[in-house]
This record gives sequence, C-alpha cells and structure tokens, in this order.
Amino acid sequence: MHQPPPLPGGSAELAAHLHSTMLAIEHACAAIQMHTNPSEAEATIMKLSQAPQPYKACQYILENSQVPNARFQAAGAIRDAAIREWGFLASDDKRNLMSFCLCYVVQHASSAEGYVQVKVSSVAAQLMKRGWLDFTAADKETFLYQVNQAVHGIHGVHAQFSGINFLESLVSDFSPSTSSAMGLPKEFHEQCRMSLELDYLKTFYCWAHDAAASVTKGVTDSDGTVPEVKVCTAALRLMLQILNWDFRYSTTSKRTGVNAFSSDVRISSSLPQRSECVLVQPGPAWRDVLISSGHIAWLLGLYAAVRDMFSRGTYWMDCPIAVSARKLIVQLCSLTGTIFPSDNEQMQEHHLLHLLSGILQWIDPPDAVSQAIECGKSESEMLDGCRALLSMATVTTPLMFDQLLKSIRPFGTISFLSSLMCEVVKVLGNNTDEETWSWEARDILLDTWTTLLLPRDNTDQSTSLPPEGLNAAANLFALIVETELRVASASAMDDDGDSDHLQASVTAMDERLSSYGLIARAAIDVTIPLLTRLFSERFSALHQGRGVVDPTSTLEELYSLLLIAGHVLADEGEGETPLVPYAIQTHFLDILEPDRHPVVFLSGSIVKFAEQSLNPEMRVSVFSPRLMEAVVWFLARWSRTYLMAEETGESITSAHHGYELQFQKLQSRKLLLSFFGEHNQGRFVLDIIIRISVTTLVSYPGEKNLQALTCNQLLHSLVRRKTICLQLVQLDSWRELANAFANERSLLLLNSSNQRSLAQSLVLSASGISNPGPSNQYVRDLTGHMTKYLVELASKSDLKIVAQQPDVILSVSCLLDRLRGAASASEPRTQIALYEMGFSVMSPVLVLLEVYKDEPAVVYLLLKFVVDWVDGQISYLEARETASLVDFCMRLLQLYSSHNIGKVIS
Repeated sequence: MHQPPPLPGGSAELAAHLHSTMLAIEHACAAIQMHTNPSEAEATIMKLSQAPQPYKACQYILENSQVPNARFQAAGAIRDAAIREWGFLASDDKRNLMSFCLCYVVQHASSAEGYVQVKVSSVAAQLMKRGWLDFTAADKETFLYQVNQAVHGIHGVHAQFSGINFLESLVSDFSPSTSSAMGLPKEFHEQCRMSLELDYLKTFYCWAHDAAASVTKGVTDSDGTVPEVKVCTAALRLMLQILNWDFRYSTTSKRTGVNAFSSDVRISSSLPQRSECVLVQPGPAWRDVLISSGHIAWLLGLYAAVRDMFSRGTYWMDCPIAVSARKLIVQLCSLTGTIFPSDNEQMQEHHLLHLLSGILQWIDPPDAVSQAIECGKSESEMLDGCRALLSMATVTTPLMFDQLLKSIRPFGTISFLSSLMCEVVKVLGNNTDEETWSWEARDILLDTWTTLLLPRDNTDQSTSLPPEGLNAAANLFALIVETELRVASASAMDDDGDSDHLQASVTAMDERLSSYGLIARAAIDVTIPLLTRLFSERFSALHQGRGVVDPTSTLEELYSLLLIAGHVLADEGEGETPLVPYAIQTHFLDILEPDRHPVVFLSGSIVKFAEQSLNPEMRVSVFSPRLMEAVVWFLARWSRTYLMAEETGESITSAHHGYELQFQKLQSRKLLLSFFGEHNQGRFVLDIIIRISVTTLVSYPGEKNLQALTCNQLLHSLVRRKTICLQLVQLDSWRELANAFANERSLLLLNSSNQRSLAQSLVLSASGISNPGPSNQYVRDLTGHMTKYLVELASKSDLKIVAQQPDVILSVSCLLDRLRGAASASEPRTQIALYEMGFSVMSPVLVLLEVYKDEPAVVYLLLKFVVDWVDGQISYLEARETASLVDFCMRLLQLYSSHNIGKVIS
C-alpha cells in the first residue's frame, strides 16, 4: 500500500506544518490573483493536489483559512487525491472524508463565499458517487440522513439551501451526460445511475417538494428578499433537474440489467426542431408523486401567488423563483409513458388540462399579451406558454390536443394555437429589422404545428385534424403567405442589404418553410388554389406593368411564392425519390381530368413562368440571378416528385379503409402523375427544364450559387431517373448541352465543383441509350476533347514553358475536374469508354505530374482523377488490364515520391 511521507513527530510540529502549508497556498492564491509569478503559484497548488493523502492539510485549510480561494483550492485537492487514491483508502478514511465534506457544507451554510460552498458540495457528491458501490446500505443511509435533516430545515434555512444544492450536485454527477471524469469504466457509471434512479431519485424529488412547500408561506408573504425564496428556488430547480433525468430503469415495474454501451442520447422526435422538448418518462412508480398527490395544484398555486405579486414589485417576471416555477410547469407538460395507465386515457388528459388551465393566462388573449410585450413587458412568460403547447403536442395525438381546450372554452386547442400564431406573425411582419421575441415565438409555435402534423410511426392517418382545425390551418397559412409577401415586397426597397429575407439562401432552407408546407397540406383544398391565385396575380402584374412599373417588389413576391410552393408541393427526399405528399394523394378525388387538377394547374403556371426566362428580353428585365436561383431550386425539387414519376403500384391507404376509397385515391394519384408523364406533357416540360439549365450555365457567368443549383441539384436529380434519361438523350436541348460541353469554351468558366457535377450528369445520362455500343460512343464524344487536349499538350516539345502559362494551367485544371466527374459516373454499360478515357491519358498524367511538381493544386487534381478513375474501374477489369493499371499507379507513386521526399509540410 502506498504510504504517505512521515509528518513531523509532535502535535506542535504537526500544527506548524499544517499552518505553513496553509500560508503557502494562501500566498499562491494571492500571487495568481495579482498575476505575480503565476507559474510558481500554480506549481504550489498542484503540489498540494498531487501530494499523497493531503487530507489533513486540506481540512486544516478549509477550517482555518480566511482566504476563500485557498479554501476553494483545498476542496479541489481533496477531490483529486481521493479519486486518485480511492482504491487503497481504508473504509474509515472514505467515510470520514464524506462526513467531513457534508458537515462542512451544513456548518458553513451561511458563509458569504457561496462558490466555496458549491465546490465543497460538488466534492462531496463526487466522493459519494465514487464510493457508491463500496459503501454499505447503512453508510448511505447515514450520509443521506444528514442531507435529509438539512433539506427539511432542521438546521435552519441556510443549511436547507446547502442541502438542496448538494442533492443537485449529486444528481448531476450520477447522470452520465453531466458526470465528472473518474477514470472508471462506463459500467460503473451505469450501475450508479441505475441504483440512484430506482432507489433514490423519487425520494430526492419528494424531499425537494417538501422543502419548497415548507417555505411557500414565507415566499408568498415576504418582500422577496428572505432566504426562504432562495430555498424555494433551489428546490424548484432540483425538481426540474430530476424530471430532466434520462429515465431508463424505472419506466416499467421490472428491473432491467445494465447495458454499459447503450446510447445516452434522448430522441423525442425524428424531425430536427428549433425548440428543445425533452420527454419525461419516469414510469408508474412516480404516479403517486406527480399525478395523484396534488403536486400540480400546489405548483400552479405557487406560481399564481408569485405572479400576483409582480404588480407590487415584490417579484418580477424574470426573477429566479418565477423562472424556475415556469420551467417546472412546462416540463410537467412533457410527462408521458407508463406513468399513465393504459386503461385510463382520461388521466393524462386531465393532467394536461389542469396544466393548460393555469398556463392559459400567460398567453391568452394573444393580442393583449403581445401588445403588453410591445409596450415593455417581459416576453419570457409568453414564450414559456408557447413551449408548454409544444410539449403537450409532443405527448398527445392531434385530436386529443385539440380536445383539451374544448372542455373549458367554446373552441379547440388547435384553433387557439392558430390565433396565437396569427398574432405572432402579425407582430413579426412589423418587426423585420431585428430578431425580437416574435422570432422565437414563431419558431416554437411552428415546431408545435410540425409536431401535430408530421406523420407518426410512418403512418399519416393519425395526423388528420378536426374540421375546426382544418379551417384554423387554412386561415393561418393565408396570413403567413400574406405576411411573407408583404415582407418580401418591403425588402425589395431595402437598400441596406442586411435584411434577413434578402440574405436567405435557397440552398440552405431552414425548417421554417417546411413547417409552412405542413400547415398548407393540412388544408390542401384551400391552400393550393390560394397559391395558384397569388402566383397568377403576380405573373399578370409583371406583364401588365412591364416597362412602366418597377417590377422589383413583384419579383421578390414571386421569389417567396416559389419557395413556399416548392415546400407545399414536394418533399426534399433526403437521398431517396420522394413520393407525392400524402395530403395531395388523398385530396381532389373528384377531379377526373388531369389538366383540371389544382396541383397540375399550379405546377403548370410556375413552369410557364420559368419558361419566360428563355426570352432574352425577359431575362434581362425580369429574371435576376436571385430569382433564377428560386426557379431552378423549385424545378429541381418539383421534378424529383412529379416529372415522369414511376407509379409504385402500392396501396396508399391501410386495410381498414373501404375498397372504393382506396381505388379513388389510387386513380387520383395516377391521374396527377400521368399529366407530367412521358406520354403526356413530361417530355415537353423536361425540354423546358434543360433549356433553362443551359441558360443558367451560359447566360449567367460568375453566378456560382445559381450554377451550383443547376449542376448539383437540378441536372443531378434528372439523370438519376431511368425514365427521364430515356427521354433526355433524345432531346435536341440535351444534345446541345453535351455539344457545348465538348466543343465550346463558355462552359469552361464554371468552377471546379460544377465542372465535375456537369460531367458526371452528362455521362450518367448515357443510361438512357439502350444499346451499349451507342452508349459508349456517346461517352467517347463527351470526353474526347479532354483526352485529346491533354495528349497533345503532353507531347509538345516546349511543354515546360507552355505549361506554366496561366490560361494553360486553367485549362488543365478544368479538364482534370471534368475527367474526375466522368470517372465517378462509371456504370457497367459505359465502363469500356471510361476505361479507354483513363487509359489514353496515363502517359500524359505522368508527364504533367513531372511538369507541375511545383504546382500543388494541379498535382492534387491529377492524383484525385487517378483515384476516382481507378476506384470506378477496378471491379470491372480482367487480369491483363489490372496489371497495366497497377503498373501505372506504381510509376505514379514513385514519381510523386521523388518530388516530395524530404519535404516538410508546414
């Protein structure tokens, strides 16, 4: 066993030694504070922490030093040494350390140096966790009895506050996400976590509640400065912390084993949200504490009493006790799981209704609340009310959520949610210069709508709203669109260039527009015609005022309408081919002619508008690069869903629906998709899209964002569909694009990423040519100009001089990017042509590597091309071809190494 160094023999010498150690630490703390020789001071403090068993010295400092920082450092040294030496400390020493820390916290509870108390509490909590599996049940009961006595006020209000703070530190250290590092395996932490959750966490919650209840009268009868307020605030904070615990072992009545490698992440929704909502799932054992004990009534009563004192100035809306109480109320709105019996659905509904009845006064009536905020009242209560609605929506079905308010009001919760959101949108429309409370409220309420409307368990039937809710969604969407258009129009005249609306990028759309789309789909019968009317009005106004009225405002409105319509009509897909949104599939069932379908009418209007960009005069006067970004983005998103879409043949409803309804829905979807199919208008629309793509690449030089949308999204999504590729290769517009790529210099101005993407798309389109011979010849025609240029360049006698010319370096870089794009499009049908492409430039690549050895950018492109080409070809090659490829790679590596050996990368 590791023994400490001998201390001086007599008690006087021991006292002198301890006193000198204290003076040294005090001097070091003063030196650090005064920035005099801090390195030596830090070494002195480190020496104490690293000394074997420094506990007597640390305890002496804590009990006798008048320097708070010295006491703070002594507490830290106890922690460091105890965690390090725990394995060989005697049981009595472990218990004594725990007892000392707990006693110190209680005895010095009224100390003015709160940070020292917090530190000692934290050390005590960490020591208790470190010994949790070592201490006997009797040891734990002894320690916790001391804590219990403090929390229940036996030793006074200050000790009560310190006891609660200790429990807060203890719970924090037992939670894996906030635990302190101890150098122990994860299984240890999981065992501690399970033990605390099953045997103590509920007890701690009850202690905190009892402590808060014991001082409630002192809180409500005081002037807000009495110590009872601190106790109540700390107790509320501890209860909130416990409810935020990641319950895993108490969610059922059975104890489960420890999985030391399970994930610590809590997932409450599959959709990314702007607002945090943590589900509380403690299990049936907590029912008596949280549901049946009158806990909710007490909490709401406490906050109501504090709230009534706002006007008297005793408390204010953002004072700690008010904030803590509101947070706890909001968190209880997220209560769900087995704490509610499966055979008693009314229990959860009654629980939420009880909370909602207390929360309503924070947010109702919406117009009066928002007006008060605009006049200077704090927005925090209103925002917490919005968070409470989000929590309720997360743990209920839409129908149950809507039903909550109907028992006390003549309208449902969804109608109220719509009214509240409408008020926020109105305020937001008048405050576009800076982010105000209305921005945050909008995000929270949009998350609430998203939670209500997003399909659950991969089914859509549960998301249907009651008729009143549908009307509310329709009215809300109409106001949202009206406000967005007004903001867009106003931003057109904003010369600052700092407007959030102007700076929004269509390549990085936030969840806001996705939420707008979900709200619109909830009332799709109303919102699609609304968007069609608004778009047609702006389109007509653009033509009628051409040459007479400044079109900027109208163009900004069209920009916004394109983004909104794109999110309503189609989903992103996230790597998969998105289906027609369920709401669109299951509505408009009475439409029997494709061209009369509202979705077809809206889509056709937008395609016709986009087609106007092919007119040079219209392009100059109307279609700015910004507007074209929205056009291309919409076409890319829309075409993935509707253009020549393949019918899945699957039933679109579950078995409990009638056969006739299933047949109607299936026919409606076929009708919608047929209009833009290959045998109807699909080929015509595809041709328009390709010609628009060529226009953006040729007529908008330097517009990197626009060209990136065209190459990486629009064209890329088209060539991923076999049905579209079959038509692409037959279109004159596609052949013109391929010819421009191979023979014209205009497309050489695209940046490297767009060059690669365009080359890849052009090569992938060869899958639309059924015969392998023509497919390979098509690829050879696309890539021949690249290989020919590089072969001719490498054979020049004055290559070393010519190769250094800027235009030559640019051309080589551009062609290498194109080769990389083509190589990454390798498929069985076109493999031969792509192998020939790479094989023909083997020698030129080696020559260029030698010539450009001092141009790292070109060398990088050469190596990346070889990597992409080899990666795409190696699985197809026979032995002889493989040997040739390996030989080339070895020569390449040898040459590259000879240029770089001995170099140090800075």
